[in-house]
Amino acid sequence: MIDALPPPSPSLAPAAVSAALTTTSVKVTSSFRGARIVLYGAVFDPAARPSDVVVIVRGPDAPLRIARKTKVAGIWVNSRPVVFEGAPGFYMTASTRPLDQIAGFGPLRRLGAGIDHLAINAPFEQRVETRYGVRDVVVSRLGADYLDWRRAVVRLKQNAGLYAADDRGVTFVDRGLFKAEIDLPTAAPIGVYTAEIILFQNGQPVSRRLRGLTVEKVGLERALYLFAHERPWSYGLVSVVIALAAGWAASVAFRRN
Repeated sequence: MIDALPPPSPSLAPAAVSAALTTTSVKVTSSFRGARIVLYGAVFDPAARPSDVVVIVRGPDAPLRIARKTKVAGIWVNSRPVVFEGAPGFYMTASTRPLDQIAGFGPLRRLGAGIDHLAINAPFEQRVETRYGVRDVVVSRLGADYLDWRRAVVRLKQNAGLYAADDRGVTFVDRGLFKAEIDLPTAAPIGVYTAEIILFQNGQPVSRRLRGLTVEKVGLERALYLFAHERPWSYGLVSVVIALAAGWAASVAFRRN
């Protein structure tokens, strides 16, 4: 008698991640002192394999102009400024453990996960080529100073609370359920943000989700913001007229006294 082979077991579904923000809109008024947003999510994996979650929150990109103080003939002056583009106005990462323990250099660099892997380019000052067998090496006419300029950008953003990394910022609250907290500082830029949730297994990203977040001014602040950005010349003229009127009123008041 020949024993029949058991039917093959169905292949397990791939792991997936899902998440949602407690709010998708932050209103900025004159009394705005920052905001805390909570992200909740779940990992779905029939095989219950060890998993890590990385959350990357990125604010709107904006050009950043930076100069270095140099001493010329005993006088401190600003050097030729460098303009960085592609630098997010806000950037935060949160993860279940340190990023270098979750994945290697390659996956983190491709995903732009972590401040060290965040692409901050100086346009018209660089090219990308392969050197010493390593791809995507940035070569800049700034030379060795490029990294110094980049560190200055990161340092300024970190000091303003706009760049941050929390290697224990994602915590599992139950089997497969996790949460992360996103702190927006007072100086958080206005615009559309993206929250990217990445599931890692065995050092590789296996599932990704994107969620949107909007930071916008409301009330009088919004009206002034739109006026300043949509009609900058008119806004400038009105500001000058108000300043002149305030100065004239102050001078009249002091003369009377």
